[in-house]
Amino acid sequence: MRVMILDNDRWNAEVLEKIILSISPNLKVDIYSRVHQAIAAHREGDYQLVMSELSLPDAPGSDLLKQIRRTDSTTPLVIITGQADRSSIMAVRPLGISAFITKPFQVRHVLDCLSKLLPAGTATDSSPAHSTSFKEHLATLPAQALDLPVIATVRTQLLNYLDGQPFDLRKLAESMKHDPALCAKLVAVANSTAYNTDGRACLSHLEALRKLGVQTSLNIALGMALRQFTQQAEGPVKEMIERQLLATDQLAEKAVALAVKCNKEPALLHTAALLHRMGELCVLYHAQVWVNSGSSLGEDELLQAINLFSENFANSLKVNWQLPMPLRELIGAVYALPKTQIRRKQVIMRLAAAEQRDEEPASIERLRRMAGLT
Repeated sequence: MRVMILDNDRWNAEVLEKIILSISPNLKVDIYSRVHQAIAAHREGDYQLVMSELSLPDAPGSDLLKQIRRTDSTTPLVIITGQADRSSIMAVRPLGISAFITKPFQVRHVLDCLSKLLPAGTATDSSPAHSTSFKEHLATLPAQALDLPVIATVRTQLLNYLDGQPFDLRKLAESMKHDPALCAKLVAVANSTAYNTDGRACLSHLEALRKLGVQTSLNIALGMALRQFTQQAEGPVKEMIERQLLATDQLAEKAVALAVKCNKEPALLHTAALLHRMGELCVLYHAQVWVNSGSSLGEDELLQAINLFSENFANSLKVNWQLPMPLRELIGAVYALPKTQIRRKQVIMRLAAAEQRDEEPASIERLRRMAGLT
């Protein structure tokens, strides 16, 4: 069974995809951003559900829906739109629309709505191929498939919210600031063309929360919590994820403390510190998926994979998620200062990393002088 999503907001479409796969994991979801692409795909494919935005860059989304209804009167059609005015709704109602979803939507509402239109199921085919090794599997992953693990306690809070349990938004926001995956994704979405309308780079998760608003930020977090095979792994994978998260949190605390001493705004340093282990966490996320889908993975093979793929995965994530350059440069300063045009915040970050790693006293003292602390 296949589902089509037509939406030029990439991140919104990804959240919808995760909602769909949480209901029926074996579905094939195709995402398009242009009406002509979607029409061509529908002519060639057999879709059992079509979701479409109404307002798109090349043509109205209703053009796709009208094309479908010329030959097909039964496939469920779902409108996802920020245009919820009466005239827009009445214009497409004759097409037999199964549901209208207004942006920014509530994930729980979308889950309830799509559960009535999609077959429930459990994953059987979508786990990684058992005929390959874990390293071979990683080598075939496309950049858009790379992701990061959400902290287990944060994921539990989010899933409890979807189950209708009492929910403390402030407590979740406090937990999220320690979560590299959510911080990175919120910053990425806030800098996308769909949300960054003023052209000013968003460099921290606090700025991202303000720019995106509560509902959109919550939707992004819930989408990550709903991903397949992401329940917390046991054994070496779990232990390594916890060690990496502890290291990011400790560096973030040290960088913030140094920034305050230097009278610098700490938010950017905090975010960069959280993201400096993106590559390692990416490998561990996919190890978590691998193990939870029933494949075996030894500790030695996992360590080899981290050494082999961490750097490339980190670079791919930064590019694919379009993280702003000042943030990338500050992440790089964790490991080394640039040869020229060294900024004070980069020195502070390098100093925080040097102190955390107990590097040579002479090196730390030199960095403290550069930071203006001695």
